[in-house]
Amino acid sequence: MNKKIKYLLIFLLISLLFLIRAFESDLFYDPLIVYFQNDYLYTKIPEIDLWKLVVDVVYRYALNSLITIGVIQLVFEKKQFVKFAGFFLMLAFMLLIVVFVFLVKNEFQDGYLFPFYVRRFLIHPLFLLLLLPAFYYQKLNKNKL
Repeated sequence: MNKKIKYLLIFLLISLLFLIRAFESDLFYDPLIVYFQNDYLYTKIPEIDLWKLVVDVVYRYALNSLITIGVIQLVFEKKQFVKFAGFFLMLAFMLLIVVFVFLVKNEFQDGYLFPFYVRRFLIHPLFLLLLLPAFYYQKLNKNKL
């Protein structure tokens, strides 16, 4: 693939991540956005439609995951990296969504910090920031052998 096209596509995918973040209030149901921005230390958790929240978190995670896999494919062009990233993202989602639903159902009884970070991993493309350097390091080590 032409390098200019490759860099343009990477830029477009990363721009999509920024657009998802910029329009999160319009695109997704998430009353926890306002809750964690304000006095979450002193107020009770807001009324939450759990089903609607979970569906929107799944939708958002799927969008971020597809973009993450696209960026990894464009950067490394290795099928095994894409397969691993897909498997990792799927496994992480299954684990995190169960924990998140449990925490929301218990209304953050044990504190707000753990649910805050579990939610953050679900709604933001943090795994892209973890996988890119990991795959780059793997690629460097393979070249040394």
